[in-house]
Amino acid sequence: MDTSTTYREIVKRIIIQYSKLRPSHGDIRLDPIFDETHDRYALMQVGWDRGRRVRGNLIYVTLQNGKVYIEYDGIEHGITQDLIVMGVSPPDIVLAFLPESELAASAGKL
Repeated sequence: MDTSTTYREIVKRIIIQYSKLRPSHGDIRLDPIFDETHDRYALMQVGWDRGRRVRGNLIYVTLQNGKVYIEYDGIEHGITQDLIVMGVSPPDIVLAFLPESELAASAGKL
């Protein structure tokens, strides 16, 4: 299995694991969204909490050029360590939500 296929499966497994969690309050659904054609993967939250509408991204990951780009990570402890534990090589993880000036500094800290 090539790296892209392996990384795609790892990202999907992690998002599915998080989608099974239930928020501690409110009536909120967690929906995994997979676009394998364009290699875009997300975990969306939608529902109601204390009379207010809740909606938005919790995770957004893209795959490009053999790397995993974390575009948005709203998980409390972050998904980077999950990716590494599941087999993604740290140099193949890009924290795309950081400005380029911080990106180089963080590269060695994964």
